[in-house]
Amino acid sequence: MQTLTDTSDTLLMQSPDMTGLKLQLARALKAKHDRSRTNKLRDYQPYPKQREFHAAGAVHGERLFMAGNQLGKTWAGGFEAAIHLTGRYPDWWEGAVFERAPKWWVAGVTGESTRDNPQRILVGPPQIKDEWGTGSIPKECLVDFTSSRGTPDALDSIVVRHGGGADIQAQHSIVLFKAYEKGREKWQGDTVDGVWFDEEPPMEIYSEGRTRTNKGQLGVFNIITFTPLLGMSEVVRLFLADSEVEQMTK
Repeated sequence: MQTLTDTSDTLLMQSPDMTGLKLQLARALKAKHDRSRTNKLRDYQPYPKQREFHAAGAVHGERLFMAGNQLGKTWAGGFEAAIHLTGRYPDWWEGAVFERAPKWWVAGVTGESTRDNPQRILVGPPQIKDEWGTGSIPKECLVDFTSSRGTPDALDSIVVRHGGGADIQAQHSIVLFKAYEKGREKWQGDTVDGVWFDEEPPMEIYSEGRTRTNKGQLGVFNIITFTPLLGMSEVVRLFLADSEVEQMTK
């Protein structure tokens, strides 16, 4: 039997088999789209400056990606963190490698800015829980989370599946979200493997974060991503040669 579909100009004849194939194709395309949305890490392809930033981690424990707005610095920070947290190192990767599931701190200026920037990049839109898993960390790797009591829709921590597959036992990485506004005391006491500072931290906060990684898996391991709004600050000077500082202050 054939199905007749009347259009304005033609009479289209479709067999039941053809209709079924179209439905299968539509379902396959939707599944592919859903997989892409919930596993952006698989498709991450950094542009040259981002790739250079990632590769520098193999030899530099402290890195700064300083650039203007909307130029991919936070994106690079978020995807590097996701790569380390999941243990899914792509074929093109030339940067540092954690052999075991790491513990990271991820921070911004305030609770709200931490939520709206690094948390959003890692997990997905903060206000839409159904969309969690559309950030740089694949949805299948988000094991658990703890909500923050002080900031609506903010997370205090997440647990991330690290590795696994074949005969390798999966481990769990941990991310703790922090804010500079909480003060230096909230940055003391813990040992972590990496810290991602999104936006420029005060020097005392940066120093505490640096100290927390001293005894981590790779020793000191800090990344900073920000737009330079504070001028020639102490933190910026840490990453510039004297000649660069002189040139920028002329």
